[in-house]
Amino acid sequence: MNTEERKHIEVVAAVICDGNRIFATQRGYGEWKDWWEFPGGKMEPGETPEAALQREIREELATDISVESLLTTVCYDYPNFHLTMHCYLCKVKSGNLTLLEHEAAKWLTRDELGCVKWLPADEEVVIKIKG
Repeated sequence: MNTEERKHIEVVAAVICDGNRIFATQRGYGEWKDWWEFPGGKMEPGETPEAALQREIREELATDISVESLLTTVCYDYPNFHLTMHCYLCKVKSGNLTLLEHEAAKWLTRDELGCVKWLPADEEVVIKIKG
């Protein structure tokens, strides 16, 4: 399958920080079940990345976040699609990060980020965070 035929998916992801800890979620479904990721999802037509991220985090985690700044944009070729993921540093405004879609979640320090099995695209974000 050449690149022109490959499906392209554009998503946003929240790197939610609390002091020196970062919030990670574990997928509970699909081909990548049990792998870890930064929460987020697809943007809807006409939606800004920031608005999409706030909506997705409300839907997935019942939490309101403030979107602080763009950390990085990752482009990654998965076997069946090309992913563009815009990752933003975020903070919790209100809510308790209730898992509505994920199997598990953890707060990890920068040193602990290597202790879970990250999705390949999210691994690039971890490298950026570790700096």
